[in-house]
This record gives sequence, structure tokens and C-alpha cells, in this order.
Amino acid sequence: MNRNDKIHLMGELVAAIGSKDFPTRLARLLRCIAPYNYTVIFGYQGAARPLDLFDDFPVGKRKIFVTDYQEGPYLLDPFYLASVEPVPAGLYRMRDLAPDRFYQGEYFRSYYVQTGLAEEIGFFVDLPGPAMVVTSMMREERPFAAREIRALEEVRPVVEACIRRHWHDLASKFEQPEDGADGSNLQLQIEQSFQTFGDGLLTPREREIVEYTLKGHSADAIGRILSISPGTVRIHRRNIYSKLRISSQGELFSKFIETLARA
Repeated sequence: MNRNDKIHLMGELVAAIGSKDFPTRLARLLRCIAPYNYTVIFGYQGAARPLDLFDDFPVGKRKIFVTDYQEGPYLLDPFYLASVEPVPAGLYRMRDLAPDRFYQGEYFRSYYVQTGLAEEIGFFVDLPGPAMVVTSMMREERPFAAREIRALEEVRPVVEACIRRHWHDLASKFEQPEDGADGSNLQLQIEQSFQTFGDGLLTPREREIVEYTLKGHSADAIGRILSISPGTVRIHRRNIYSKLRISSQGELFSKFIETLARA
């Protein structure tokens, strides 16, 4: 992509701010710099259900990437988790944000692997509220090359400025009723999912172990986070499995998704 083409596409992006064509113009600019398969732009605010601001998935893929994702798996997504920390604005690779055992974890094996992606990278842009817009670029064939990442970094100041201007009022959209339910109640229910999982069976510490396990942290990493030994983490896991009458992380993942569905 030559310099003149890039400047032209950036001009089109700026001109589209505030219009329905803005997300399409943004995806066009990014694809011309580093070709990829799919775009999805999510708006995040706390534990609220993510807003699908734009996507260009075919119908079959959209169910996995958007519909299923919004029903609860997003709570285990490294991009979502990074958005609520929150990380500073920037361009991030999924593998740089994921916990140490993410690719061996049940979220990856039971959900993320269905996407068939070789790599996902995203622009994180913070907004007032606080809210976060994450523009994900997904590639099926191969990971993004270092030169492509550098080329995307070059346009990051323009991308961030345009996104902030276009979605400046994003936070207010999370306050609107959704599907007849009060938005604040929905957010509270989702936020409490980890806190109430296994209620009456698991201790607060065991629920913490469940949360970090499902997010893809190893016993060593959980031990560091909770200031306990890895051996103690493993003992807690055995007790959790016994109390829930399960024998695998796959069953643990399924029970957590069931909890979200009931909420």
C-alpha cells in the first residue's frame, strides 16, 4: 500500500465520522494495511454485555463470534478482561494479553477453537464513562507479521482519534434497557456470576480458584495472584471437583456457562 493510498483512506475515515459508514471505512483502511479475514468492533463497559458496534462476519460465523460470545463466554475472553483492567490504549496481540495457560484452558478448547483463527489482534481505545472500544482484526491463515504490526502502529494515532470522536457517547448506550430488562440489573447479574458460582457448595476462596482457572491461569499463576502456594491451589481444585461432582475442567466450564444461562 503506497503512501498516497493510505492518506486517501485516512481522509475518507475522517470524513465518515458520525455516519453509519464509519466502521466500514475503518475496516477498509485496516485491511489495506494488513489484509485479514474478519472485523468485529465491540464496546465494553465493566461486566455489561458487550455491544456489537460492527462486524463483517458471514451468518454462520456471526453466531460463534457475536451471538454465542455475548451470552457469557466474553467473561473469559482476554480482550474483554484487558478492557476492564483497563489496559492503556494501543494495539495488542491476543497472545500478549492471554494468561499463561489460556491456550490449554477450557475456554479456548470449548469455545475459542471454534473460531478457527490463526491470530486476533485489536486496537483498544478508551472512552469517557469509562468505556472501551476494541477493534479486532482476525486472520485465519497465518499470524500477523512484524512488519504488518508496525504498519498498523503507524496509523494508530489517527485510528484512535477517529474512534474517540465517532463513539464519544458510547457509555450512555449501556444504560439503555435491553430486551426489556434493566441494563444495570443485567450488568449486576453477570458481575455476580463468578461470585455466586457453586453457591452453597464452594467457599469464597474456591470460587476465586474457579474464576482464575477458567480464565486460563496455571496453578503457579493463581498462587502468585492469591498469595498461596501452587500446591494449595491444586488442593482447592480437587475439593472443587469433588463438591461439584465433576472430574474435568470441561465439566467445570459447562457448569459455569449453565450458571450464566440461568442468570
